[in-house]
Amino acid sequence: MQKKSAGVLIALVLAGPCVAQETPTEREAARDVVKQIAGLSQSLGVPAMVAKLSAPDKGREEVLARVKQLMHSELLPMSDWITEHPEIGFQETQAVRKLTAYLEAHDFELTMPVAGLSTAFVAKYKRGTPGPNLGVILEYDALRGTKGAFHGDQHSAQGPVGMAAAVAIAEFLTRTHTPGTVTVYGCPGEEMMPPEAKTVMMEAGVFKADMIVRSHSSAVTSRSAAGFGTCCMNIDGVKYTFYGAPAHQLTAWNGRNALEAVIKLFNNIDSVRSNIRPEARIQGVITEGGAAPNVVPDQTSADFYIRYPDGVYLEQVSEWVDDAARAAALATGTKVKIDHYGKDRDGISLSSLEELSLAYMKQLGATGGEPEPGKPKGFEETGSVSSQIPGIGVSAKSSNFSNHTYGMEADALKDVGHEGFLIDAGTMAAILYDYATHSELRDAVKTEFTRIQGLFGEYQTALAKAYPKPEIAEPK
Repeated sequence: MQKKSAGVLIALVLAGPCVAQETPTEREAARDVVKQIAGLSQSLGVPAMVAKLSAPDKGREEVLARVKQLMHSELLPMSDWITEHPEIGFQETQAVRKLTAYLEAHDFELTMPVAGLSTAFVAKYKRGTPGPNLGVILEYDALRGTKGAFHGDQHSAQGPVGMAAAVAIAEFLTRTHTPGTVTVYGCPGEEMMPPEAKTVMMEAGVFKADMIVRSHSSAVTSRSAAGFGTCCMNIDGVKYTFYGAPAHQLTAWNGRNALEAVIKLFNNIDSVRSNIRPEARIQGVITEGGAAPNVVPDQTSADFYIRYPDGVYLEQVSEWVDDAARAAALATGTKVKIDHYGKDRDGISLSSLEELSLAYMKQLGATGGEPEPGKPKGFEETGSVSSQIPGIGVSAKSSNFSNHTYGMEADALKDVGHEGFLIDAGTMAAILYDYATHSELRDAVKTEFTRIQGLFGEYQTALAKAYPKPEIAEPK
């Protein structure tokens, strides 16, 4: 793989403006917070640090060589096998057996299940010593599709990729007597959120690392700006269940139609979309619509993901959808139960790790790169972990197709996928190596994370002022 000079790496780090936060409203309302976040990178000397860390290093090259060996000999074939045997969230028994057996064979001690999740696990390196606890997240669930489970997000590779980095750095720690250890977190059901499994695991006290890495498939090579956010916006998961009364459809006036209620919910939402900020997404499906055409449906359900880039305005949108459901029930003579069953909120991304990740991806030959940092997002979707523990999600191009497609699944078995997975594994291992061996990176990560974390309250307060509700006088 082609390498680039330190001078080129510095140019890559400095390319483009530092974009923070996702929407113009966020950037303007919280401009003082955004300015402080942007200033952190400069005060920490991130470009110079990245150039220094990513310079040639014999120890790191040995770790990368081991990553490559593990991937080619065992882990790319394992990735292919998991791709061809997809299992949806919380049913990933075959994938978990392969992943945990591999970790146990490489001196990791397994605990499973954890947090009450049968396919979640923690694997701790048996030969670790006191020092930095390096965390690695693995995922392995497939998407739910109309044709059955499929790996249209390439989670099939995230386990093998993470294990290559974990094993290679663990062996390095032991071989060189470098203080530290490695903990691998097996996280099921990422596509079943909210609440996503990592939130359940975090609340159960499972995550204890000093820094965490993970990978995720992508059609582009990218890194995030520093700040608050998620990959997929803040989310409220809400289920609306309508209750009516059954009757024969020929004498429907004897019943109350819950199907009409759930249809009216969708119509009510459509009627107010023009009054909702354009960045919002209200996505729902009818999961229960009745049993027979000749019986008035007396119970129906709809499942919604309500999304917005920040949690402040999301509260307004969720209230609006709740009111739309209550109005639908009132108009149809039915009753509605509203179940806010889960939520995802902002995580934290760090320029110190994001820029270092970009430097290594470029060194290792990543293609399809975006010239400027993307929107801020934590290293896992929910923010539950990435708002509390610093880390990085590595995303080198691994497909010519977008996420959640059959094309991305097919690419997991092709050169474009395999090359991307090799780059992800090498980049993760390189970052773990630097964190274990360079105190200046540990100090920079801790300082940046602590300061950004401390700005979140100020950020929320600023946004609350940016989303006023219109005052409508009571009719006289």
